[in-house]
Amino acid sequence: MTINIRTVDRVTILDLNGSFKAGEGEKAFRESVGELLSAGVTKLALNLTGVSFLDSSGIGSVVRTLLALKEKGGEFRAFGASKQVAQVLRMVRLEKVLGLAADEATALASF
Repeated sequence: MTINIRTVDRVTILDLNGSFKAGEGEKAFRESVGELLSAGVTKLALNLTGVSFLDSSGIGSVVRTLLALKEKGGEFRAFGASKQVAQVLRMVRLEKVLGLAADEATALASF
C-alpha cells in the first residue's frame, strides 16, 4: 500500500492505494499517523478510493487512529470506500463511527 499525505482547508488527507492489510502497508500507515499526531494534526481524513482490500489489521489501525484523535480533541473522517471496503466497514459497524462519506467534498464539509 502507498500513502500520499496532503492538506486541504486545514484538514490532513491520507490518500491510500492498494491493500490495507497486515504487513508493511499497515505499518507505514501507523508510522505516518504517529508522525502527524506528534506534529499536532487534529483533523484527519482518510481517502479510501484506492483501497482494494481491508483486513482486520487495517481496521484496527483505523480505529486506533480515531481513538488517538478523539483523545486529542481532534476529528476523523473517511471517504471514497469501494463497495467491498464499505461493506466490510458496515459489517463491523464502523461506517457511522468513522463518518464515512461518499466523496472528498462531503467529508471536508463535515468537519
